[in-house]
Amino acid sequence: MYKRFSHDGVSDVVAIEEPLEIRVDGAPLAVTMRTPGHDDELALGFLYGEGLIDGLRGVGLTDDLANNTIEVAGPLTRDPGVRRFYTTSSCGVCGKGALEEVAVTSAALPDGPTIGRALAAQLPSRLEQPVFERTGGVHATGLFDTFGALLFSREDVGRHNAMDKVVGRALIEGMLPLG
Repeated sequence: MYKRFSHDGVSDVVAIEEPLEIRVDGAPLAVTMRTPGHDDELALGFLYGEGLIDGLRGVGLTDDLANNTIEVAGPLTRDPGVRRFYTTSSCGVCGKGALEEVAVTSAALPDGPTIGRALAAQLPSRLEQPVFERTGGVHATGLFDTFGALLFSREDVGRHNAMDKVVGRALIEGMLPLG
């Protein structure tokens, strides 16, 4: 999402950043600054990444994007502790009050697919980045198959938001955990 601005005869296209409040069962949980678009994926990816949901069973979303809110209904897998925290587009550990809260505990994943270095080096050029092409001001994350085909990509002013959007899409598609 972007807007064209003009000032003193100079025109430019600028990426947009707006707040999004994520609410769980009526209670505010987090506010993040994000590039609007794919907000349901952002909310789901955020909750999954924080370990607050482990799938979509029993989880429902209602958005009121005119008011920049997404309501999540359904059970969380754990109590988030903090009932409200703020994240910015540059934040990767926002809402954490101590170093111990930054550490992630999870089971080891089994070996997954491997790809060659040459293919890995080509992947960034295969991302679809229409907002970046117009503004030069957003980050992109993509999910590729083992042959290097782009499955989907997302953009956002915050690189962690772009990742959360991809994770949320993968969750919706039933692809998590990724192999």
